[in-house]
Amino acid sequence: MALVPYEEGGGCAARQLHSPSATFHFASRTIRLLQDWRRLGVAAVVWDAAVVLCAYLEMGGIDLRDRSVIELGAGTGLLGIVVTLLGKGSFVVSFKANHSCSARVTITDRAAALEFLESNVQANLPPELRPRAVVKELTWGKDLHKFSPGAFDLILGADIVYLEETFAELLQTLEHLCSERAVILLSCRIRYERDLKFLKMLRERFSVSEVHYDSSKDVHIYKAQRGTRKDDF
Repeated sequence: MALVPYEEGGGCAARQLHSPSATFHFASRTIRLLQDWRRLGVAAVVWDAAVVLCAYLEMGGIDLRDRSVIELGAGTGLLGIVVTLLGKGSFVVSFKANHSCSARVTITDRAAALEFLESNVQANLPPELRPRAVVKELTWGKDLHKFSPGAFDLILGADIVYLEETFAELLQTLEHLCSERAVILLSCRIRYERDLKFLKMLRERFSVSEVHYDSSKDVHIYKAQRGTRKDDF
């Protein structure tokens, strides 16, 4: 799940986390998400890293149409929903076959969060896009046989770097999922020394650069690709 350390307390941020719902506007649509802190904890609330990555993708620097995309640790599903909406393409009819140019989006989390995640995804996608977004179980390093190696062009994660004991499994998962030309985008706050340790481990396997920083929310977005490849979509 998209878990990060958090201590309950007062203030506006805490009230937002404990709210039963959250509303956002992306891709010319209003997105209303259920939140359930009491039942599922930090996996069932929207964190700033997801909002910042959604805004970054909405700027249009990456063409999502006709791409195979996967989100890790999706939580409430905001990022996967926005990617599906932004990746909406045309429907091409040819003499051989009909083909949709929309993105193919896989939205993943652990089993305990799937029912909650699926409800948010279905509630916020128009009927014609629902078949383009699939919710699947994925525990890093354990369920990889369910996913074809190198099957994805774009791998996304928002605030998924949180426990040092999961770093090796997360890196194994990233290496398994990404194609040779894949782009990995990870958004996060740098809260602890271990977060920097993960970035060091990531750089040992991928070419990594920081592509965006939102100073108002203190959120970084890092792009990783295999080797020294610098290709963009």
